[in-house]
Amino acid sequence: MKRTIKWTLLPLFLIAAVILLASSMVTTTAREYKLITQFGKVVRISSEPGLSFKIPFIQEVQSVPKYKMISDLVPSDVTTKDKKVMTVDSFVIWDISDPLKYLTTLNANKENAEVRIGNVVYNSIKNVLAATNQEDIITGRDGKLALTITENIGGALDSYGIRIYAVETKKLDLPDSNKESVYARMISERNNIAAGYKADGEYESKLIMNKTDRTVRETVAKADADAEKIKAEGEAEYMRILSEAYNDESKADFYNFVRSLDALKASMVGQNKTIVLDSDSELARILSGNNFSGF
Repeated sequence: MKRTIKWTLLPLFLIAAVILLASSMVTTTAREYKLITQFGKVVRISSEPGLSFKIPFIQEVQSVPKYKMISDLVPSDVTTKDKKVMTVDSFVIWDISDPLKYLTTLNANKENAEVRIGNVVYNSIKNVLAATNQEDIITGRDGKLALTITENIGGALDSYGIRIYAVETKKLDLPDSNKESVYARMISERNNIAAGYKADGEYESKLIMNKTDRTVRETVAKADADAEKIKAEGEAEYMRILSEAYNDESKADFYNFVRSLDALKASMVGQNKTIVLDSDSELARILSGNNFSGF
C-alpha cells in the first residue's frame, strides 16, 4: 500500500517541481529589459541577455522594450516668426533609457509614453518655428531645422526614462486656407527676381556688345590705315620703277612697247579681232618698230 502511494505521488512531485522551476526562471533577450517586482515594487532589473531566477509566486516579471521605436505624431498647426500658419506632420525616433522611471511614471505603457512625447515635441516645434520665417522654413532642406527641434527638447523627457534620438518631419506644408495665396506671392517674388536677373543680363550684354563694336571699329580703322599706307608705298614703288624705266632709253622703249601691247589687247573685244590704225598713230609706229630700237 505504501509502495503504491509512493509511485502515485512521485509524478505529482515531479510536475510540481517542474512548475516551480519554470515559474522561478527569467529569460532576458537583447531587445528587452526584465523588471522583477515584489508586491508592486521593483526589486531587480535584468538588462543583460541570459537566464536568471526569481522567487516563484511572490515575484513577478514585466518586460520593457530595449530597442529604438518610431512614433507618428498628430499633425498640428504652428505659427512662424512672420505670423504665418504652417501644418507640421512629424515622427520621433526614441527608446527607453531608464526602465524604472518608465515603469513608475508611465506604467510601462507605450500609449502613455507617446502622449508625453507628442506634447514635448509639439512644444519644441512650436518654439523653433516661432523663431523662424516661413520662407526660411520652406527653402531649408539641409536638416538643420529637424536638428534644432531635437536639440531644443533637451532632457525634457528624462524624468519619464525616455531618450529622443531624432525628430523628423514627414510633411511641412501650408494650410489649405492660405496655400494658394502664399504660392501666388512666392511666384510673384520669383518672377521679380527673374526680371532683375534678366535686366542685369541685358545690361551686361549691351556693355559687351558696345565694347565689341568699338573693338571692331578700331580694328577696321587700323586695317584701313595700314591698307592705305601699303597702297601709298606700292604707288611710290611703282612710280620709282616707272621713273627708272623712263630714265633708261632701252628700258623706256621696251616699257612703251609692253604698254602698247596691253592697250591693244584691251581694245580687242568680241569676235572681231581686226584693228585699223592710222599710220601716224603712236601705236602704229611702235608696232611697226619705227619707235622701238630694241627690234
